[in-house]
Amino acid sequence: MPRFESVDHLREYRRQLAARLDPKQQQVLVCAGPGCLPMGSDEVAAAFREELQKNGLEGKVALKECGCQGLCARAVKVLLRPQEIAYQHVTPEDVPEIVEATLKNGQVVERLVYENPETHEHIAHKADIPFYKGQQPIVLRKLDLVDPESLDDYLALGGYRALRKVLGEMSPDQVIEAVDKAGLRGRGGGGFPTGRKWRVCADALDEVKFIICNGDEGDPGAFMDRAVMEGDPHAVIEGMIIGGYAIGAQRGYIYVRHEYPLAVKRLNLAIEQAREVGLLGANILRSGFSFDIKISRGAGAFVCGEETALIHSMEGFIGEPSPRPPYPAQQGLFGKPTVINNVETWVNVPEIINMGADWFAGIGTEKSKGTKVFSLVGAVNQTGLVEVPMGTTLRQIIYDLGGGLRPGREFKAVQTGGPSGGCIPAEFLDLPVDYDSLQSVGSIMGSGGMIVMDNTSCMVDVARYFISFLHQESCGKCTPCREGLKNLLFLLDEIIAGRGEMAHLDLMEELCATMASASICGLGKSAVNPVRSTIKYFRQEYEAHIRDKKCHALVCRPLLKYTIDPETCTGCLACVRECPVGAISGQKKHAQEIDQELCVKCGLCHEACQFDAVKVE
Repeated sequence: MPRFESVDHLREYRRQLAARLDPKQQQVLVCAGPGCLPMGSDEVAAAFREELQKNGLEGKVALKECGCQGLCARAVKVLLRPQEIAYQHVTPEDVPEIVEATLKNGQVVERLVYENPETHEHIAHKADIPFYKGQQPIVLRKLDLVDPESLDDYLALGGYRALRKVLGEMSPDQVIEAVDKAGLRGRGGGGFPTGRKWRVCADALDEVKFIICNGDEGDPGAFMDRAVMEGDPHAVIEGMIIGGYAIGAQRGYIYVRHEYPLAVKRLNLAIEQAREVGLLGANILRSGFSFDIKISRGAGAFVCGEETALIHSMEGFIGEPSPRPPYPAQQGLFGKPTVINNVETWVNVPEIINMGADWFAGIGTEKSKGTKVFSLVGAVNQTGLVEVPMGTTLRQIIYDLGGGLRPGREFKAVQTGGPSGGCIPAEFLDLPVDYDSLQSVGSIMGSGGMIVMDNTSCMVDVARYFISFLHQESCGKCTPCREGLKNLLFLLDEIIAGRGEMAHLDLMEELCATMASASICGLGKSAVNPVRSTIKYFRQEYEAHIRDKKCHALVCRPLLKYTIDPETCTGCLACVRECPVGAISGQKKHAQEIDQELCVKCGLCHEACQFDAVKVE
């Protein structure tokens, strides 16, 4: 690959790549995203490689291991182009049939295509699958098409076109103006206007400035940034170079959590490739602008997703937040003005430059422009990554894209915004998803986690789970967060153990008010959302735990009671054999009894009984 000496050289090379593309060439795109890799996508790709060679199709059919194709519930996924046939639950054993039927004879393997759970209709083409129909991919648009380890592939699909335009046609002020006019807000959780942040940093008088990509994605169940870093690393780099040019920075860092080794590997490879061709380094494309990027690895501390804690971590100190102001855009890394945006924000930047600020601003709502990527997980039929215009309702995401809940289950709540988000009940299913609407019902956008819960979830237990997580991840620097989370967790434990009092609810609300107003950083301020929202919308569950000593979802073990129905018990002794503490007694072929004083509520007797004689309440 040549070293690009000018914007015209880059344009010509991209033109040659595009000219060599054959739109009719058959392609096998194997998903190697976070959902498919653990399910054996490597083995599926290897099977395709072997089968193509065996059938004399090597070189005639292009095989790529691409990024996430979104529908993680159907892993491993394979997309065949140009037919746009989407196969799901593919195993290595299925590969010979796909090659023979589809690649050689143009036939569809019906058993491997999507089946509508309601109509049982078989849908072969990706565009017709309900999961994809309501989406508008911008950030995810190349994930299932581009080889993440090939710079040529990225260039052929339009990569670095925005950088060429910026360096050849736009001033730094014009870039900031475009981002500001587009209405792009930070996708990492804060929702601060990106253009305004860039302007503050650009106006700072210091000659040394930094760009940081925050890839420290710590929300349970969230994998949006991971999928993008692993599947489209050059898009992250291109956005950062444009940002560096806009604010006058010469150095950028990508902060990636320790748990993402594949993201680190592919980002490092993409950085090396960009350096080799002159897209990173000194005097990029002979424009006079110099910029380079380095990877900084985090140790997996959740609090390091907060900007100032992230900066301290990068500087070699404990990841603790600092009071603001000064803001990082004024005084950040090593005391220098620093712009920090998350992965999704950076990837939006090249598309704004390519398509125009008005185009981006035309998507979404009045105050929340563009699209948002969510990791849709939990009690839905179709889990995975979705990207929808801001303003799409929760109902559309959960039911139209997610396929609704499993048979026999009822929707109870959806939590948005990660562990610091609120639990939103069914009455707000038609709420548009944007920054302001979510805040109005006690939740947040966050980085894009969306966890759906059904009637088997206990909302007291849900609140306890997230408070426990936040208590462990709090840095402990400020008293309101440190002591507030500790005491919230204690009170929730008391309620779940059957020792709760009604006064505890008032005390928890008082603690939440103090934490929200007095904590130093966003972790402590937003950590109250799981408790506040569950008390507000599911107070009856708290009262049942406190007054009736009942968990109606049958989740909180201390409040459960196991009994044996003498009418249906056959005396088979299966429960006796499973009980770890000898709490069940009785003669063989006669009804058994459970000693409630000895019972540890483990539930093994309930699982062992084949006659539904063991009851739980």
